[in-house]
Amino acid sequence: MKQLEHNIGHVPVFFKELADTDPLMHEAVLKLDNYIWSDGSLTRKQKKLIAIGIAAAMRDDHALRAQLNGARMVGVTLDEVEEALRVSYMLAGMPSYVHGKYVAKSVFNE
Repeated sequence: MKQLEHNIGHVPVFFKELADTDPLMHEAVLKLDNYIWSDGSLTRKQKKLIAIGIAAAMRDDHALRAQLNGARMVGVTLDEVEEALRVSYMLAGMPSYVHGKYVAKSVFNE
């Protein structure tokens, strides 16, 4: 669980329960999660900014907060988040930008 928390910033309750209810699925998701968030051509920091833009575009408050918290842990700044949200705005519109900014300020000011 510690690795998952490191990867995404917050482990959802349903995923913690999955370890007991469906251990094979839990293990498969952990393996994929570690593969996706590992540094490769993109750094974990860059991947976090992509994830923030996607979560904002989807207006998924839970995912956005989790990704923002994880981003803070890898050194993403509020200015970098702002730039990622501008890209989200260009592709997903003003609501994604406004929602992202609101949640980002909340998370970075905690």
